Amino acid sequence: MAEDGWIAACGADDIDEEDVIRFDHGGRSFAIYRTEEDRYYATDGLCTHEQVHLADGLVMGTIIECPKHNGRFDFTTGAAKGAPVCVALRTYPVKVEDGQVYLRLGS
Repeated sequence: MAEDGWIAACGADDIDEEDVIRFDHGGRSFAIYRTEEDRYYATDGLCTHEQVHLADGLVMGTIIECPKHNGRFDFTTGAAKGAPVCVALRTYPVKVEDGQVYLRLGS
């Protein structure tokens, strides 16, 4: 991890518009999202309900739907938006520079 806490996660073009990919780093898993408006977001990668990876889920606008029980989160805020999930996801700052997506995992 860089001194400032930013780590290179993937190429900006590695994620299709309105989609999500998995990123693993330091023994943890993250989900990185790209909206139709070409904005990027990142959350913890596992659903807070049953620890299923969200990168296997469905993106609809700014909502990620878990592939196991169809719980939904707003990935821009991490807010739980549909049963059975009731615990929000942790979100992380994202920046795109020179075609590379970076996550800030430090405090």
